[in-house]
Amino acid sequence: MSFANIIFLFVFLPVTLLLYCVSRKEHRNLVLLAASLVFYACGEPRFFFIMLLSILCNYYLALAIERFSWKKLFLCLSILYNLGVLFLFKYLGFSVSAFNFLFHENIPVMEIALPVGISFYTFQSMSYVIDVYWNRVKAEHNILNLGLYISLFPQLVAGPIVRYHSIERQIKDRIFTPELFGAGAKRFMCGFCKKVLLANNLANVADCFFENPSMENTVVGAWAGAVSFSLQIYYDFSGYSDMAIGLGKMLGFEFEENFNYPYISKSVSEFWRRWHISLSGWFRDYVYIPLGGSRVSVPRHILNLAVVWLLTGLWHGANYTFLMWGFLYFVALVAEKYIIRPERKKSRCFTVVYRLLALAYVNFGWVLFHSDNVRAGISYCLSMIGFYPGNAVIDLPTIRILREYSVFLAIGILFATPVASRLSGKLTGKLLLVEKYILPVLYSTGFLWAVSYLILGAHNPFVYFNF
Repeated sequence: MSFANIIFLFVFLPVTLLLYCVSRKEHRNLVLLAASLVFYACGEPRFFFIMLLSILCNYYLALAIERFSWKKLFLCLSILYNLGVLFLFKYLGFSVSAFNFLFHENIPVMEIALPVGISFYTFQSMSYVIDVYWNRVKAEHNILNLGLYISLFPQLVAGPIVRYHSIERQIKDRIFTPELFGAGAKRFMCGFCKKVLLANNLANVADCFFENPSMENTVVGAWAGAVSFSLQIYYDFSGYSDMAIGLGKMLGFEFEENFNYPYISKSVSEFWRRWHISLSGWFRDYVYIPLGGSRVSVPRHILNLAVVWLLTGLWHGANYTFLMWGFLYFVALVAEKYIIRPERKKSRCFTVVYRLLALAYVNFGWVLFHSDNVRAGISYCLSMIGFYPGNAVIDLPTIRILREYSVFLAIGILFATPVASRLSGKLTGKLLLVEKYILPVLYSTGFLWAVSYLILGAHNPFVYFNF
């Protein structure tokens, strides 16, 4: 089930909130667990048992780590189970295809559907068991509490990836107040508008140009498509994260932020400190630092970065495009760390130029990310620099599309920067009228406008549901 769904908005969520509010404090976790299981079962009935099995296996293996001396054995079993399930559903077909290509075999490739959110809840489960092994947290003895942590519906299918130690106290004893509920509702409406009004309309622009043959795209059109997809995936994923964080607040949970205006970054390295923060932090804490991090020799550090970015690419999907996408970031981060070192440059001119180059690099990366295969991605990138004879600078169809969606592009670019939020913060702090009357009206109007898009049946997929 998706948050941007009429049934979720007007049936599932109101019923869940009503039952949650009227329940006694000691029964609220049970209500949330039941609601979370229903939420997942409605969206993925075929794979419901996979998530239940994940809860059971990780629960008992964490208890075994705490109680018995063969801790490393049970940790390895947990990692093998979690990665094994992920491999079976996400990477088996890709691995067989790669094997056939490399060794000229013809092994049949099984088409296995991917359970929604499996990468997210699997990583959460693994982090819990690893933290128990490292004595960062104690094993949870109440299986209902652990089941709630793994299946909690606000962040179940597309993150943010929540660590057990960050919400352990909240699962057992959290504050549920009208003020927190109101703040969560505003955050949810903001994320909902990001997704439905901005991401969906920007997707229309991106599709117009990505569906054209690269040799026929105009240069302006190719860039418009790339920029639109960059904004689309940002508003799609950050919008979902906003909705998840908002729903968490409405229920008394405080989730960590997942985005921090990544498109204002001064370098590619900074971009990844601002984009999908929960995933970056997961790979840092559970892969990069255990490998030695940066406190090793230069060759070993480069190897550590290569491993992290190979896994980051693979996490996003079983396709050569994602591997190449991860490789591009590995190259950029190594270059920034050992050659360019942008943080040491004091020149304002260099800072401005390098910021633009980093943003362009990210855009080229998103083109590859969006493409069906590496060849199509490279071909589209070439059209962005006018490589093909048929690549005119601009034409009338391009102008028509840009004119039709100009408002969404302008708003998308504006809200990808902190300008609007800073202005809102200043006005809210100085004008009580803005805080009490104008902002609630704006939130409500935007929400109703977005709901009208759903009622009219607008195309509404979440990009990160694929992962």
